[in-house]
Amino acid sequence: MVIQVLKSKIHNVKITFTELNYIGSITIDEDLLDAANMIENEKVLIVNNNNGERFETYIIKGERGSGIVGLNGAAARRGMLGDELIIISFASMDFEEAKSHKPWLVFPNKFNKL
Repeated sequence: MVIQVLKSKIHNVKITFTELNYIGSITIDEDLLDAANMIENEKVLIVNNNNGERFETYIIKGERGSGIVGLNGAAARRGMLGDELIIISFASMDFEEAKSHKPWLVFPNKFNKL
């Protein structure tokens, strides 16, 4: 049996920009991606703690060390500057393998830095 489990989570980052006129996605500082073991184009679930929105999109690498977290395209309608997000990715694993899996959890500071 194969199940979906938490692979990575970036907890409580703040939206630093929104760009409606874009094809879609979330831009994330490359330092945060590395710490969370996430990669560009990976599918993620976004949870907006301020308004309860939950949506899926894919990652675009943002400038390393910038603290950037931006919603692009239609996703830009799901949050406002300063809203706190949780960014989550999942992995498919064999049930027995999943029992010993340890996810990558990242808790940035209020400036979206490690």
